[in-house]
Amino acid sequence: MRTLLDITPRTQFCAVTGNPVGHSLSPAIHNAAFNHLNLDFIYLACPVEDVASLLGGMRAIRTFRGLSVTIPHKMAAMKYVDEIAEVDRSIGAINTIIHEDNRLIGLGTDGPAALQALTEHGGATDGRHVLFLGAGGAARAIAFTLARQAPPAQITLLDINDPLLQGLQRDLQAGTGTPIQAAHLQEETLRDAMASADVVIHCTSVGMHPKVDASLVPAALFRPGQVVFDIVYTPLETKLLRDARAAGARVIPGLEMFVLQAALQFYHFTGQPAPVAVMRQVVLAHLQ
Repeated sequence: MRTLLDITPRTQFCAVTGNPVGHSLSPAIHNAAFNHLNLDFIYLACPVEDVASLLGGMRAIRTFRGLSVTIPHKMAAMKYVDEIAEVDRSIGAINTIIHEDNRLIGLGTDGPAALQALTEHGGATDGRHVLFLGAGGAARAIAFTLARQAPPAQITLLDINDPLLQGLQRDLQAGTGTPIQAAHLQEETLRDAMASADVVIHCTSVGMHPKVDASLVPAALFRPGQVVFDIVYTPLETKLLRDARAAGARVIPGLEMFVLQAALQFYHFTGQPAPVAVMRQVVLAHLQ
């Protein structure tokens, strides 16, 4: 295993930036993966307020290979990179920046990670009715990815924030060919949407630690055969997932998306397939 004594002027480094970042598991996840593959990389946490200056420094340092971007810089960072995929421009945020041949390339891994988690766990969305609970940043990333790469027959959006909800509905209708419905989240609209949804994707913070006994969905609304994906990963199994499992639904925990988005970042940083099992074990060790 590599140690700090192995760091040289040739060592590539990556970082997570945001404000704050002290809680981030990214350094532990990525450094474990670098060590497992004996790669000459190191990963740091960099709390930053001025993301423009940070990205200027990234351009200037040849060994500054990659950056994970978190709140509150996911949107602002887009202004300072040279290239962004069209789907990420539609989403309006990035979470990864790669330093490649004096260019900064921005991209998002949340949507692709969610699609991979759904595909690997029996939640294929092609031709199915997908219900999103929440219309914030995570929902945007996942909905655009699904609509572009695994088009559902219909996407239904529910949220209590009507301007946010209407904005996502409008952008999806303009930028994809998938039929989009949207409604204010309340008892009646939730009941109606749950009755026909094949795949339910929960994209709010309800049920996240410490309020682990909360759920947006009454247990009676789940049904056998449904796929229920909760992007919350603390706790590892939310009340929403427990209720869905008890009703006979197939459940996908948020841990899968969290690990897979880091694994995709790792691939972009290093060009090597990520040791996903190693990364998952690091997360489990910190959360259990």
